[in-house]
Amino acid sequence: MPEALTNDQDRDAINIIRGLAMDAPLYSKSGHQGTAMALAPVAHVLYSRVMHHDPTEPLWRNRDRFILSNGHASILQYSLLMLNGYGLEIDDIKQFRQWGSQTPGHPEAGHTTGIEVTTGPLGQGFANSVGMALAERNLRARFGAEMIDHHTFVIAGDGCLMEGVSHEAASLAGHLGLGRLVCIYDDNHVTIDGETELALSDDAGRRFEAYGWHVEHLGEIADDLDSLEAGIRRAMAVDDRPSLLILRSHIGFPSPDHTDDYEAHGNPFTVEDATRTKAAMGIPDEPYWAPADIVAGLRRFAAERGKSARSASDGRAAGSTGDHAEWEACWGDGTLPGWSELLPKFTDDGKGLATRQALAKTLSVGLSLFPGLIAGSADLTGNTGVKLDGASVQSKSNPAGRQVHYGVREHAMGGAMVGMALHGGVLPAGGTFFVFSDYMKPAIRLAALSRARVLFVFSHDSVGVGEDGPTHQPVEQLAALRAIPGLQVIRPADANETVAALRTIVAHHGPTALILSRQAIPVCTDGSAVDPGAAIIGSTPDPDVVLVGTGSEVHVCIAAAATLAKAGATARVVSMPSWDRFAIRTQAERLAVLPAGVPVVSVEAASTFGWAAWADACIGIDRFGASAPGGTVLTNLGINPDHVVAVATSLLSR
Repeated sequence: MPEALTNDQDRDAINIIRGLAMDAPLYSKSGHQGTAMALAPVAHVLYSRVMHHDPTEPLWRNRDRFILSNGHASILQYSLLMLNGYGLEIDDIKQFRQWGSQTPGHPEAGHTTGIEVTTGPLGQGFANSVGMALAERNLRARFGAEMIDHHTFVIAGDGCLMEGVSHEAASLAGHLGLGRLVCIYDDNHVTIDGETELALSDDAGRRFEAYGWHVEHLGEIADDLDSLEAGIRRAMAVDDRPSLLILRSHIGFPSPDHTDDYEAHGNPFTVEDATRTKAAMGIPDEPYWAPADIVAGLRRFAAERGKSARSASDGRAAGSTGDHAEWEACWGDGTLPGWSELLPKFTDDGKGLATRQALAKTLSVGLSLFPGLIAGSADLTGNTGVKLDGASVQSKSNPAGRQVHYGVREHAMGGAMVGMALHGGVLPAGGTFFVFSDYMKPAIRLAALSRARVLFVFSHDSVGVGEDGPTHQPVEQLAALRAIPGLQVIRPADANETVAALRTIVAHHGPTALILSRQAIPVCTDGSAVDPGAAIIGSTPDPDVVLVGTGSEVHVCIAAAATLAKAGATARVVSMPSWDRFAIRTQAERLAVLPAGVPVVSVEAASTFGWAAWADACIGIDRFGASAPGGTVLTNLGINPDHVVAVATSLLSR
């Protein structure tokens, strides 16, 4: 195998990338060619000289990870994947941004082979890269460099670094000293509106130095392959902190008409623009120029280089003295045999238990057989149920720690957890108060889109928060999360449903939002409602009315049913911790729980939006809360047995 591509192969590869970067947006009449054209050399250097990756085994665990945070330049990555043999062909490039294609507008993990994370919302990919670097370092510290020892590379643009999420993520990465994270900042001075100076006067280098990053200004070397490689390798040698390489590039280069032109950002070139640029590049003026022999040679090189790197890595891993059973468990569902049997079973002691406290007890009891778990919180570790008794704190000096303190950085926590999950080998759990899920919405949405296995833990789930008042009392958040396709949402009724929820989360191939109470709740279920999404509490074969509750409102329904029984009305109580799990049951299974012709009352201390799909009358909170003790707020807003009885009685009378 040749050690490197020839100069001619390097030139041809970059010319092909730049040509495709013009042609795909041109013929699809949509896309961003300018950034892809400017970054073709540095991206080619990463794929052909620096990164360890194997197109014949795209999910090789010890591959270097690459993230294109400015995902609007997706044609850059698709061109690289095509040239390196990841399964894309010219016909796929021709279908850029078209229905059903493998080359959508922004890179999508799980959709196109070789894409690590789903990027597009600026800054999220940068935050994902922090999570990937954190996952790699934690696994390396715990299992040894023979098992895993790769780097994470991210390209980010001005927009990524302007978005607030990147500030939080950069601060976290610097604090933790994530030394195998290398960010290449595409400093092209251009946004869609015009020059970045319209809105930006930051000194990015000094800002990142203040965060604790190694910073190097590469300057005007965007087309100098050897200098690019040398700069990247210098950053890779810095092992005690992340690195920012500031690359002065020129959007649209080498276009004779649109280099450094903000119009090159999002407006596709005309045919004449492409023709003049191809002439300047010295390549044929034909659409999608990519000679088969050149592509074949580049693919052979990538495959041979990748197989060699993977073989060497796999040999080191095979000879490692690390715990191979635990290692494999981390890459599976995260647990070792016997984990489920360790989990507690709760009984009602008359005092009740907040579901956030039940989660903490459950995680800590099973921690010894749950090696894949890494848990943390945004400064609310002890409050949200994610404190792991017996786990050490993740830090620069203790990279093996499995308890992460994210600080007051919900944005960064969400993005980092998505990156950790998509890296693999860990199941990240992160907690904050439910109302602050609003800060994490972009990351939650991208987790659902990419099927990232993340546990988003949200405690203090209702106006039962009490005295903190409406700013901290979630009302509309539950409906908002339920509206996200692909997000599993579980709001357990008690401690036993919390345990059952954790079992379901571990087995689930995608993200979960676990919604937990601040206040103590009576233990009133056996947990059997979680897996099917809803189940009957007690035995009521022929009910007059069905009372459906979630979370802390299930015990309210139980109390209301007892009162109705004294009045001669039979009420069935149903716990429905997960709408989405119940919705996928067969019609017969759903009717066995919510029988046809029997009126249904829903009870939930949140917006009633969406409950009309399941209930005939809805008790909820369609306003903001109030500052007062939690029980007082709940009672005054109608979340109490007497109000449930009144609504059910009225419904029956109709």
